[in-house]
Amino acid sequence: MEKVLVTGATGYIALHCIQQLLDKGYAVNGSIRSPERKNEVIDALNQCNTSTENLNLFNFDLTNDEGWDEGMQGCDYLLHIASPLALQNYEEDYFVKPAVEGAMRALNFAKKHNVKKVVLTSSVAAIFETGTEKVFYDESDWSDPNSPKISNYAKSKTLAEKAAWNFVEQEDNPFEFTVINPALVIGPSLSGDLGVSNTAIEMVVTGKMPVAIPIQFGFVDVRDVASAHVLAMENKSSNGERFALAECDLWYKDIAKLLRENGFNKAPTFAVPVWLAKIMANFNEQLKVTAPYLGRVRSVAKTTKAKDILGWNPRPSEESILEIANQIVQNSWHTLRSDKYLVNAGMSMSYEDGKLFEREKSPGPDPDMQDRIKNF
Repeated sequence: MEKVLVTGATGYIALHCIQQLLDKGYAVNGSIRSPERKNEVIDALNQCNTSTENLNLFNFDLTNDEGWDEGMQGCDYLLHIASPLALQNYEEDYFVKPAVEGAMRALNFAKKHNVKKVVLTSSVAAIFETGTEKVFYDESDWSDPNSPKISNYAKSKTLAEKAAWNFVEQEDNPFEFTVINPALVIGPSLSGDLGVSNTAIEMVVTGKMPVAIPIQFGFVDVRDVASAHVLAMENKSSNGERFALAECDLWYKDIAKLLRENGFNKAPTFAVPVWLAKIMANFNEQLKVTAPYLGRVRSVAKTTKAKDILGWNPRPSEESILEIANQIVQNSWHTLRSDKYLVNAGMSMSYEDGKLFEREKSPGPDPDMQDRIKNF
């Protein structure tokens, strides 16, 4: 039985990768930063009827060598998915240092343990910021880490991916190597943690976005991102390739319309122009993060490389949006209790602190859950 190490096992994409690998008959080692989160992974997989008999979890992270030898022992493949991600544009060291050092650490240990193939998770963020404005991009495009427009997250993905390609070249191709560059990843969560990228849908579903702001995203379902990782791992033709993944491009006004047509009545009715959205961003922290992207049209949806080489066949993004929207409402007892706490605390908590509070303090699906969901 072949064995795969998946880093960041509690993560949104990684957990779907683990599920698909186990269901296909692979043994899986997974990395977790905290041993307390082991049951979170096991429970999530058990809930979707995936056997965890061939799953082993190890406690190690991106920032030091301890635990990597044990986790990599006997592995044939590595899916290196773990990397910092956040809504806020934190300082550069928050993103760049662990992303680059983590990628180098993963590749060095892969070489040490004679891993046959490595699949690295990057992002379209490593593609779009070329310094030249255009509409359509593909795998030949690279973000410029010195661009004044680049976010620290995009810089981290670009520098980590470039460092990985340089490592493979300088070490004379110690293993086969492939990179996956997904657009905005949406769709159902296995663990109940919606993931940062699903916030784009959550804000529309819950009414936290009162008007549709002029931002376009490329969308791709998390299950299709996971399948692309597995297909790339199994397909020798993927060696030395990047694969940009997006099923389609949608504006927020398109998402809002889709949700309203399917009964999500808190989705905004009106769209605002770019100039007004920029003014609004001055008074809203979450909108402020989006300011550089207002009105910009950037797409990788025309590239067919993953379909041509991997046989990748993504599901429609509209289905994914509705599926995660329903999951958000079904799990709304978390958000309801968190919002109540935030109001009582004078809105003094950050978004991340509120999410942590949800996990730790929510009463769960108590008897009045349905009434609260109905009024959500």
